[in-house]
Amino acid sequence: MRILIVTDAWSPQVNGVVRTLNALITELRAKGHDVRTINPEGRPSRPLPFYHEITLTHTSVASMRAEIAAIAPDVIHIATEGPLGWTARRVCLREGLKFTTGFHTRFAEYAAARIPLPGVLSLGWEVLRRFHAPSQAVMVPTKSIGTELDRRKFRNVKIWTRGVDHRLFKPYPRDHLNLPRPIILYAGRLAVEKGIDDFIALKVKGTKVLVGDGPERERLQKMAPDAHFLGFRHGEDYARTHAAADVMVFPSRTDTFGLVMLEAMACGTPVAAYNAPSPLDVVDNGVTGIIADQLEDAVERAMTLDRATVEEGSRKFSWKTCADMFEGWLVPCGSITLRGGRQDVAYALPR
Repeated sequence: MRILIVTDAWSPQVNGVVRTLNALITELRAKGHDVRTINPEGRPSRPLPFYHEITLTHTSVASMRAEIAAIAPDVIHIATEGPLGWTARRVCLREGLKFTTGFHTRFAEYAAARIPLPGVLSLGWEVLRRFHAPSQAVMVPTKSIGTELDRRKFRNVKIWTRGVDHRLFKPYPRDHLNLPRPIILYAGRLAVEKGIDDFIALKVKGTKVLVGDGPERERLQKMAPDAHFLGFRHGEDYARTHAAADVMVFPSRTDTFGLVMLEAMACGTPVAAYNAPSPLDVVDNGVTGIIADQLEDAVERAMTLDRATVEEGSRKFSWKTCADMFEGWLVPCGSITLRGGRQDVAYALPR
């Protein structure tokens, strides 16, 4: 198939959505699909207010329509609810094209965390529900998130899990960080919705290490002058950092999945997390990590787990499985006419 993915999340952004899409596209192409993207690359953009690491990219309906027609996709997947996603949605509805969507981020909670005003949370969910309403398949990463969307009256909700690259993330020698043990790791964006204050406040022995960057870094560094802020790490350097840790703490209560948990587990590093939807679907409690109401308790108990068992437990997640599931939820989009010059060129696609 010729698969079109429309996404507002793209390199150089560093987040789970970008990593998921890159891995997915690699697997789909390996299966023989022709994958095209409409993404922010090469387009004018401006930073998102209060979160400059994320940019907003706009394009006109006419331009989006022309791009989709020129690509002539068999299927269309709108990955994000940003400006490009909304514009592609508008074109699809105007042209009668079927499409699927991805639910990667709980934007309603993120907006409410940054704008603590009455009604922000409910308005955010209403906007998300409206965006996904025409979708033939709203792909969510876990059963817990799917159950929540069902409860919130989303339609056509389908489970689409995530994976990890076991060639990159594996049990390396644990000498990558020359720091006093135990090493307590946080990996991810340094943003208010990630619950990092709870990580900083942990009363446990050891060295706290944070990998990643974001708008909260300066404030967090002032809160925790003894912690080690390593910034972004990539490739094998990033994987070896996971392997060097004694435990990876996942303090978020709002993530839809949390790829960093899989990455840590694949390196043999157990996860300590709250009793929240994402960890409940990813962590095998007592085997690959510890889920608890108190984060200190989860950290202490996680460090007693067998690292070989942790790594083995991560192997049920793979990017191939992720691509297979994604492929199974796609639907033929229909046909679109490219208006140009004196005549229209029609791309007749299977329904």
